[in-house]
Amino acid sequence: MSTTRLPRSTVATLTVTTPSDREVRITRVFDAPRPMVFDCWTVPELLKGWLHGPDGWRLETCEVDLRVGGSARYVWRHRDGQPMGMSATYREIIRPSLIVASELFDEDWTGGETLGTVAFTEAGGKTLLTQTILYVSQAARDGALGTGMTSGMAGSYAQLDAYLGSLHDTAAKGAA
Repeated sequence: MSTTRLPRSTVATLTVTTPSDREVRITRVFDAPRPMVFDCWTVPELLKGWLHGPDGWRLETCEVDLRVGGSARYVWRHRDGQPMGMSATYREIIRPSLIVASELFDEDWTGGETLGTVAFTEAGGKTLLTQTILYVSQAARDGALGTGMTSGMAGSYAQLDAYLGSLHDTAAKGAA
């Protein structure tokens, strides 16, 4: 197992491990309650607020049918016009603690369908997000890690962190 800690502008840290020869596990703590983090992960309007991808990319299409057997469709577009799409099928959903989905990018750079598991655990008003991606082979996992995937995820999670902060600020102003 290897661990990579990526520095952030806040105290939050993204931890990346390889618990098996086919898996990547990413963990990150967010200063927000679990239902809010879960909703930011599953509600299209909220996903569009943070899931932009690497610099120059924007989430253009976001469709979510959040039920077992339902699907999701994401299409990002780069400022140069290039699209990047991904589809998912939900296998298990336990609101607000677990999502399991099979995922496949349109341009299959991961060697086939992956199985993604996202667990949301709350403690003291903060949420530990644990994302595990199971690849079809060790070569596929290593290839994905070689793309800079972890730095892209760190950036996306930083965007989610900022977005959660803005939602919290908006809710606090509304309560005042």
